[in-house]
Amino acid sequence: MSTSSQIPAVNRLIEALPRQDRARFISGCTPVDLVFSTVLAEPGEGIAQVYFPTESFISLVAPMNGHPALEVALVGNEGMAGTPLILRVNETALQALVQGEGAALSMTRARFFRELDQSPALQMLLNRYLYVLMAQFAQTAACNRFHEIEARLARWLLMSQDRAHCDQIHLTQEFMAYMLGVRRVGVTAAARSLQAHNLIEYHRGHITIKDREGLEAAACECYKADIASYNHIMGLAEPQPARDLDTATG
Repeated sequence: MSTSSQIPAVNRLIEALPRQDRARFISGCTPVDLVFSTVLAEPGEGIAQVYFPTESFISLVAPMNGHPALEVALVGNEGMAGTPLILRVNETALQALVQGEGAALSMTRARFFRELDQSPALQMLLNRYLYVLMAQFAQTAACNRFHEIEARLARWLLMSQDRAHCDQIHLTQEFMAYMLGVRRVGVTAAARSLQAHNLIEYHRGHITIKDREGLEAAACECYKADIASYNHIMGLAEPQPARDLDTATG
């Protein structure tokens, strides 16, 4: 994990703060570059830093003794990692694993507590985000129980693309199986099906989203449910898809 020299792009939670609160909050942050597969937190350990991704994204993974771990939530520039500290709980039950490398803002636990004390707006915003994250946990649990692997993989690829802000994602089948909590052979079959329908292109750990609308149609309803929950509870505008952002910036 290296340190960037400038404050990077936007985190939607920080941007939603009132101007004075936002300026003070950013002044207490350190820009960092998160490296793929870096473990930021382990279950049962104390939380030293909170992270607000701007260009990176982080998997929250539930370990299971004797079974593959399972991703229960994905955090990008719409959220933060280290949410137990919102409740003044100084340990996590989940592993925080960098899934998409890139820029983020970090803040020490002590400074984060001071910001919570000084800013009722921050406290209210993060309480709302905590609710959204709990809803994502519940949605993922139901999704893993009732939906087919192919639909779940489509949902997960869309979530990753939203947070990567581009059409290309670096993921191995082994890592996808780990995130979905299934055997690698199941992910292989699902990926081949999506590729046969010309929705994605997969080659040596690199996935390219070729047909965004088709992938949305292939995904389970959980994908749109997650977005609707976030926008409803947070009251924040839905971000443009990556392809529109690329067009807008020329």
